[in-house]
Amino acid sequence: MEIKQKPRPNGFTITEMLIAIFIFLLVTTFTTSFVVQNFKVNRFALEQSEAINNARKGMDIIVKELREASPSENGSYAVASAQNQSLTFYSDIDADESVEKVRYFLEGSELKRGITEASGFPPVYDGIEDINIISEYVRNGSTPIFYYYNANYPTDTQNNPLPTPAEVNQIRLVRIFLEINVDPGQAPEHFILISNTQLRNLKNNL
Repeated sequence: MEIKQKPRPNGFTITEMLIAIFIFLLVTTFTTSFVVQNFKVNRFALEQSEAINNARKGMDIIVKELREASPSENGSYAVASAQNQSLTFYSDIDADESVEKVRYFLEGSELKRGITEASGFPPVYDGIEDINIISEYVRNGSTPIFYYYNANYPTDTQNNPLPTPAEVNQIRLVRIFLEINVDPGQAPEHFILISNTQLRNLKNNL
């Protein structure tokens, strides 16, 4: 006697549907997580690249202005103050034949520049300081941004770099050192920028 099998009903069983839904959710979650993570990585890379480019531009500005440091309008020495994370000097930064007082300083993670114009007679620098941001995401912490060297550098390594606050009349070369990182909690490590500049108007044997 031939036994006929009962035909299987069309469609999915509840168990099969649950399994299919679980697999779909698993794949969707994985794909979404991958897309989000990839977006974060790309966004960080773009932000880091922009921060580095801006820091490079900022460093170029510092080098250019510092290279042309000269006595102030009232005859003060070209460099007014030389600290680890701040530097004040005089320079005609806008080629208007008037020497400005320029101050670079770190505030939080921002490297800023303050400019004060000379006024009056005899000239003084007591006006409002115009401050703007030169570079963001600076992560130097307690590491100096500015290093100072005397006229005997590089042969004299014992006395260089100069201890800070540096004796301004000893300074002939300044090294700028920046550590840039948009997110210190995320790889890669800080990007390092270094540049040296001589003070041309004070230059002797360098």
